[in-house]
Amino acid sequence: MKKIVIVIAIVCLFFSFSHKEITWVAIGDSITYLNDHTNETGNRVTKGYMTRVVEKLPYVHYINQGHNGWTSGGIANEIENLGLIKADVYSIFLGTNDWWQGRKLGTLTDYKSNRGNNTVYGSFRIIVDKLRSLNRSAKIILITPMQRADFVYINDMKNNAFGCYKEKAGQTLAQFAQAIDSIAKFEHFDEIDLYKKSGITLNNLVKYKRLKDPQTGTYKNYTYPSYIGIPFNPETDEYPYPVDAIDMTYDGLHPSDKGYAIIANKVANVIKKY
Repeated sequence: MKKIVIVIAIVCLFFSFSHKEITWVAIGDSITYLNDHTNETGNRVTKGYMTRVVEKLPYVHYINQGHNGWTSGGIANEIENLGLIKADVYSIFLGTNDWWQGRKLGTLTDYKSNRGNNTVYGSFRIIVDKLRSLNRSAKIILITPMQRADFVYINDMKNNAFGCYKEKAGQTLAQFAQAIDSIAKFEHFDEIDLYKKSGITLNNLVKYKRLKDPQTGTYKNYTYPSYIGIPFNPETDEYPYPVDAIDMTYDGLHPSDKGYAIIANKVANVIKKY
């Protein structure tokens, strides 16, 4: 029995060292960008999802193409200037900024007919076409936006936004996730549905939001959904997410270590099939 265990261990070791090296380009917004800029999280994050994937799959080498605050439209507009290279795997993790900035979602026909960068569907077509021009046989993974609570930027509280519990410009964030899902199904791409299938929800994005009680003026910890509509003044109020409030995110939008670990597990489970 001992000999069998040793043989199995040697075989596993051999395959781990002999696995083909994989180059992975991760395209995204700040959630991707922060992987290599954890200092911008107030040091609340130790490592992002790409670093965690490589820890699980050492033969994978990532290139961070995360762009802070960008939409799919911004990526599509600058697609020839980003320095994208031929890779084995590309992931596209966009959509939350498109929703917040009120970009028109469009329809799947915009994608199929390549109607340009006026809608999110059209933007994704431009991005996908560029990736295919770099490597026709590359694997492309689409990642939907995750749910988001009220966001307050840790380095500038004036930069804040309400969560996905209501519409922005007449559109829901769920519709943007569904659009990405429809593109993935049309193209037969691998998809990671963080919006519906990650376990990251409005109920656990943060443990609470610390705000002044409108009646008494004293601070109180409000859980979702009780914090909706409670005023927040970035000029005078304390940061509403102390360290103890961190759950799946550290600021209502960007993943914490806990959230990044969930994303990394899902990405690694896809890439390890390649």
